[in-house]
Amino acid sequence: MQKIVVVGGGAGGLELVSKLSKTLGKKKEAEIVLVDRSQTHVWKPLLHEVAAGVIDKNSDGVEYRIHAARNNYEFQLGTLNNIDAKQKFIELDPIYDDQGELLLPQRKIDFDYLVLAIGSVSNDFGTPGVAEHSFFLDSLTQAERFHKALLNQLLRINQSSVENKALKVAIVGGGATGTELAAQLYHVANLAKSYGMPNMSAKRIQISIIEAGERILPALPERIANSARHALSKLGVKVLEGTRVAKAQKEGFVTADDELLEADLMVWAAGVKAPDFLRQLEIFEVNRAQQILVNPYLQSSIDEHIYVIGDCCGFMQENGKWVPPRAQSAHQMASTAAKNIRNTFNNQPLKKYEYVDYGSLVHLSKYSTVGSLMGSLVNSSMFIEGRLARFVYISLYNMHQFAVHGPLKGIFVLLSRKVGNIVGPKLKLH
Repeated sequence: MQKIVVVGGGAGGLELVSKLSKTLGKKKEAEIVLVDRSQTHVWKPLLHEVAAGVIDKNSDGVEYRIHAARNNYEFQLGTLNNIDAKQKFIELDPIYDDQGELLLPQRKIDFDYLVLAIGSVSNDFGTPGVAEHSFFLDSLTQAERFHKALLNQLLRINQSSVENKALKVAIVGGGATGTELAAQLYHVANLAKSYGMPNMSAKRIQISIIEAGERILPALPERIANSARHALSKLGVKVLEGTRVAKAQKEGFVTADDELLEADLMVWAAGVKAPDFLRQLEIFEVNRAQQILVNPYLQSSIDEHIYVIGDCCGFMQENGKWVPPRAQSAHQMASTAAKNIRNTFNNQPLKKYEYVDYGSLVHLSKYSTVGSLMGSLVNSSMFIEGRLARFVYISLYNMHQFAVHGPLKGIFVLLSRKVGNIVGPKLKLH
């Protein structure tokens, strides 16, 4: 029996494993293994909500071991550190407990087909001090780390005897993550008043979004950016466009004009790249964002037995543009890769990957949702906002749940989440 190993259980990886396990796995035609460094999957577009504390990984996440037990595949906890394409095996780092005791030694996992779906990490562009003083939101662990720091700061401000003392948050990067996080933080500051912090409110939080480009949401149509900027400014968010950060220090970010933007919490959300170790392996062809170059079938340019999907995949379109690192890209790649792997097993021709832009949405907590639909399907995007935009935004998450759990289980998962939102606390306090 041939073995398919998928490294990375993000939006693309988990959907791919789900598709393969229901076909090749269920029919015992292949052994399927998922490798991830975390125990729990949370849809990456929701990580800013985990960071803010408005959702809980226990209710909104997927436990890999439980999902694997129910879906005909094996889960291996571990961090990838090496790939041997010739001998066809990968190596995982050893795992230690909190006391430094060895739990699992370095391991090798053989494969016949390997799929790399390891996502992306924040790109600090070598800016001094950013790694030491800033929070990133690349993973569940990082989101939870920020959330703990946020709770501590909210408690500090709530207990402060100085009435005009405010929590200062600076977010570098005016993309979807930065703008959505800013809105959620205002919502959380108001929620805190009902959860043991009577002196806390949105009036005691000051948030700045620092964008080096000409405007926030540079990848989206200008009308969406203008609408989002208006909604954020109405909340009180200070939007600094055309402002480049030169360095970060304990007190805050320092701009290229040598202005200090003071902050108690500093978040870096300005661009992404594939993890550094992919380039350091020196076995793949990579682009400037360190993404692995692939052929039209999503196979790596160096080995047809290695597929690459999601944010770490460098796919050049016919128009000369790279497929953007977005959840909808990963979703589409997972479908194409699953079909091509199945076709290989059935001696059928492979399918070329074609990226379709269905538009973009930005959800600013309870305050506003704006976006465009159809994307490249029509000559011009259709602008939507309000309840319709909110409905479409939720539908994207629902589609991911259906892809991971199937239609029937997916409905129960969504119903459970709905009930949890009604009876559970609105703010996670641990």
